[in-house]
This record gives sequence, C-alpha cells and structure tokens, in this order.
Amino acid sequence: MSGKHRDDGKIGPFKKTIVRLLHVYFALSRGMTLGVRAACFDEQGRIFLVRHTYLPGWYMPGGGVERGETASQALEKELREEGHLLMTEAPILLQSYLNLSASRRDHVLFYRVAVRQTAPRLPDHEIAESGFFPLTALPDEVTPATRRRLDELQNGGPYADLW
Repeated sequence: MSGKHRDDGKIGPFKKTIVRLLHVYFALSRGMTLGVRAACFDEQGRIFLVRHTYLPGWYMPGGGVERGETASQALEKELREEGHLLMTEAPILLQSYLNLSASRRDHVLFYRVAVRQTAPRLPDHEIAESGFFPLTALPDEVTPATRRRLDELQNGGPYADLW
C-alpha cells in the first residue's frame, strides 16, 4: 500500500508517546482542581451541615476528587467521612461551579442527595460539629456560599457559574 495511509484504529508507540506528552503538557499548563459538595437531605427534609475545625462557619459536606477517583467515588467517600451518611438514591448533579475563592482553577460539582445517617458523627480533628437542620432553622454561621447554593436549590435555579 504505497502512498496510502492505512488507519486500523490502533495507535503506534510514537503516537502514544506524543499523546501522553500532550496530556502532561495540558495537565501542567491548564491543570485544575475538582471538588464535590452536596446538599444532603434526610427523610424529614432536613439538610446535613458540618462545621470544620480549621474554617469558620457551617458547610455542606464535600471535598476534593483525588487522582484516579471518580466524582461519584469522591462524593460517597466525603459523605461517609464527614457525616456517616449513606446515599439512599442516586445523586443529582445540579451545577458545576468555578470557585475563585480557592484558586483560579478550582471547580466544584454540586449535588443534591437523599441520605441516611448510619451512626452519629462525633467531633474529631476535622469536624467540630455536624447535624441535620430544617431549612427554616439553619445555624447563624452558615457560610454565604452555602446560603447561595441553598437559595438556588429552593428556587429551582438559576444556578450561578461562580461558587
């Protein structure tokens, strides 16, 4: 087959190396961080919030997506770690936000989740306090971003682009 290009769908070693180098380049030049956070509701319609030992205010549970971990795996892990929460239904992805308060490259996936708590979450080095709250009786120290997300959720949107 002289003069003709044959594409059998396979990538040769040279092309694999080039593709890998491009992936490394994009990771370094356009890298971003990704986190998950969830509005977790129990059967009574109360929302679960946490107060960290290292940050002021009350937050919805969440955290970073680690290398080699899916967003779903990260969400399940963070809910388990921060609240002993078990998802009782599939999570609903509501929005993807750019979180400029963390960095110019931080993104947060925001979910709505029905949960059941498997055991009380006792305070430790990371979580000072946690609990379920009616939406009409939130703690005074709920962070502004958490309040914005809850307002968006209660109104059915529109959802902002920035966290």
